[in-house]
Amino acid sequence: MKDRRLFLILIDLVFINAAVVIAFVVWSARGDVSLNELLTRQAYWFGLLSVLWFLFEFLSGMYDLRVAVNMQSTARALMQTFFIVLLAYIIFFFFVPTELPRGIVVYHGIAALILISMWRSVFIRIAKSAPFRRRGLIVGAGWAGQAIAQVIQEQYHVYYDLIGFIDDDPAKRGKNFGTLKVLGDRDDLVRIVKDCRIAEIILAVTHDIKDELFRELLHAQEQGIEMTPMPLLYEELTGRVPVEHIGDSWYLALPLGDKTASVYSLAIKRLFDIFISSIGLVGFGLLMPFIALAIRLDSPGRIFYSQTRVGQGGKIFSVRKLRTMVTNAERNGQAVWATKNDPRVTRLGKYLRKLHIDELPQFWNVLRGEMSIVGPRPERPEFVSQLENQIPFYRLRHAVKPGMAGWAIVNAGYVDSVEDARVRVEYDLYYIKHQSIWLDLWILFRMAGHILAFGGQ
Repeated sequence: MKDRRLFLILIDLVFINAAVVIAFVVWSARGDVSLNELLTRQAYWFGLLSVLWFLFEFLSGMYDLRVAVNMQSTARALMQTFFIVLLAYIIFFFFVPTELPRGIVVYHGIAALILISMWRSVFIRIAKSAPFRRRGLIVGAGWAGQAIAQVIQEQYHVYYDLIGFIDDDPAKRGKNFGTLKVLGDRDDLVRIVKDCRIAEIILAVTHDIKDELFRELLHAQEQGIEMTPMPLLYEELTGRVPVEHIGDSWYLALPLGDKTASVYSLAIKRLFDIFISSIGLVGFGLLMPFIALAIRLDSPGRIFYSQTRVGQGGKIFSVRKLRTMVTNAERNGQAVWATKNDPRVTRLGKYLRKLHIDELPQFWNVLRGEMSIVGPRPERPEFVSQLENQIPFYRLRHAVKPGMAGWAIVNAGYVDSVEDARVRVEYDLYYIKHQSIWLDLWILFRMAGHILAFGGQ
């Protein structure tokens, strides 16, 4: 799947730079400046506009393969990219001395919209055609095999043509799981690979692979067939670590990597946290009198309330939030999950939650180093003790600082059940394994859109 993303990026960059040439040609045709002068003296704009368009296409989701095969989603992301690039250009134009004519960005934007729209529509037609779909065979028809088959058929069927399953369990042979059939056992593997022209074998075996199956897989690999472990493919496609389907491959849930690189990344992340939380606290201080008055007028009770949360390494700390529920919302003293349309939420509290304004006091926790701007949401100790016994690898959430924004929030929202908590853990573990400044920026970009769309609870 990475090769398709790279292909999208490279062709987009070709057309982005072609749009720069078109913009220069149109501007020079007006007679204000020659084309040769633009191409020589303003050549650096090829690089700048390429970076801007690639960055904001990435943040808008144009390299999400689910978006890339849907013309409506692609058009929405492309328009979003255009307006953000335009805004960035305007800011750059007025604050940085430059000789670039103002009209260039408009000509370039229109040309880029047309060129990228045309080529992306061609890509969608090609991607959906049978010859370009990747033929796959799943080894293992258990719950792991069925889970990856469901994800592919529901969200990535335009990229994959799944033939069926291979499984050594005699009771499963010939059975259908969904729309896919168990075609045989390990002895049939090489034959099926040849007859069906398989390009990729997905290994959905959650226990140790037996020697006989291993030999057949080696024979298939000798023919150039790609082998992909189900957890890794599931992770790439969904942005989640499948904690229920890892089996004996427990190491797939661990954030393994270069410790030296992580030291530098953590230092940059901490500086970023200090910078953003400082600005956030100043902004919150300016808004606080108005918010406090609105809370008091809406319902009786305190402005703030405190809760204990579990942080990095299992350390307990206290967070403050703006009160969004009626006083004594937990009358029996027991922690209760907030639910959708929770009757305990006040009228104003509903909007404070949707806009995540109630969480602004947590900038103080970020400044103190107890939290980060981006990371897994901190959970209450009462829930942690329960969930650790019900969800595999739950404690790995505490390997990093909790955050105000997170990969799980922008993808899965809030939690009001154990099953919701399991899904959030899968997203959190993905973030922990792949955390980077780029991923943090993407999360913050999506979080901003989430808030503007009133996506909170």
